[in-house]
Amino acid sequence: MKQRQIGTGGPWVSELGLGCMGMSFAYGPRDDAGSAATLLRALELGVTHFDTADMYGLGHNEELIGRVLGGHRDEFVLATKFANRVEDPEDLASRRFIDSSAAWARQACDDSLRRLGMDTIDLYYMHRRNPETPIEETVSAMADLVQQGKVRWLGLSEVSPATLRAAYAVHPIAAVQMEYSLFTRFVEDEMLATCRELGVAMVAYSPVGRGMLTGKGSNVDEMRPTTSAGTSPGGARTTWPPTPLS
Repeated sequence: MKQRQIGTGGPWVSELGLGCMGMSFAYGPRDDAGSAATLLRALELGVTHFDTADMYGLGHNEELIGRVLGGHRDEFVLATKFANRVEDPEDLASRRFIDSSAAWARQACDDSLRRLGMDTIDLYYMHRRNPETPIEETVSAMADLVQQGKVRWLGLSEVSPATLRAAYAVHPIAAVQMEYSLFTRFVEDEMLATCRELGVAMVAYSPVGRGMLTGKGSNVDEMRPTTSAGTSPGGARTTWPPTPLS
């Protein structure tokens, strides 16, 4: 497996990483046994970059990864995220909101570490940004987590180039995660150039177009969101094209 470095001075990881969201949320019913087998097989094949978030299954995904891969902690780089929340912590279908406050960054990190059963998160992302919270406030709190040893590197997800620059002025940002595929190309407008200038890695999510570019889908109707909690935990609620960045 080819290796790439995440940011300047960041960890080296497999060129292909494994996004774990679908194991707990959004694209179909859960299958923990199948997911566990997938996680272990990916590690066996040389995948060393695993990506999750506290929102994926309202903590289920972090618990799954901790349970399955916890005994292999020194063999991979773990990324997780915070800021997406729901009004009812037990109900994915309840109203969602974005909380990128300093207080929530600290609390969410502790909660993620507890669910993962780990001492440190390798790459900690702000999943989404609430524009009412200054990015400097959020990143300062995230930087404190680095100083405390709870987090090794910082990342941002779905932000504008201007926000990335403002964040980087507070603390080095190792990675920006954006949707990027053959039919989602807006990151080429300015974000890629900004990342190259600052030495920030671009981590592309949904690089095969949410499944449409795998050759298994036959038409766009198959990609329409599912809102039934019975078939897609919490409902897919997929937004595409992406919403405007802040």
